[in-house]
Amino acid sequence: MTHPTAARFRTAVEQGDLDALEKLFTPDVRLYSPVKFTPFEGRPMVLGLFGVLLRTFEDFRYVGSYAGRAHTSADGSEAESDVLLFRTTVNGKEIHGIDLLHFDEDSRIKEFTVMVRPQSAVRTLGQAVHEGLVAAGLVPAP
Repeated sequence: MTHPTAARFRTAVEQGDLDALEKLFTPDVRLYSPVKFTPFEGRPMVLGLFGVLLRTFEDFRYVGSYAGRAHTSADGSEAESDVLLFRTTVNGKEIHGIDLLHFDEDSRIKEFTVMVRPQSAVRTLGQAVHEGLVAAGLVPAP
């Protein structure tokens, strides 16, 4: 059964509601991205990234979910977790992906991992996200 926070997260993403997303993340949330080696850290940066993603994705939709427990990357602790499967398009490239959500004891999202395929879509997504982050002033221009 899907964690209640995962259900609220899914609704917020599908509605493009950044205010609702903000309430679901811990202040020190970490987001592991397929296009960046180190995680995005902290609620302001993760919300900024989501703003870029919501503008970048075309026809984004969740297509399934799995619930369970998993060890987090940050400290190795075991946490309630959900996997949300999604499909989207970026610059004409179809992307299949998953969002892996780890929850803290207050049911907020403390860690978030995104995995996507195929590799050509990862490159397209990485370029589009980087351009969006630069345009939003979240990372310096190259």
